[in-house]
Amino acid sequence: MEYDEKTKNRIKRIEGQLRGILRMMEENKDCKDVITQLSASRTAIDRTIGVIVSSNLVSCVKHADEKGEDTETLVKEAVELLVRSR
Repeated sequence: MEYDEKTKNRIKRIEGQLRGILRMMEENKDCKDVITQLSASRTAIDRTIGVIVSSNLVSCVKHADEKGEDTETLVKEAVELLVRSR
């Protein structure tokens, strides 16, 4: 699968968030602030997982449909990926 620039940029933003959290911890910032940023990072990761799984699913379903293959298994696999990611 090819990953577009928007998806790569999401990961770069998350990477920046995580570096910021580490800096906050090194500066002994308040626990609530650190947890808030960790939660925001987790949300960003969850959304990125959703974007990647859905993009891959669309691509796989189109390809399978062109070949006349069953797509139900692909959908089930995508749902399993999303469930496992939580």
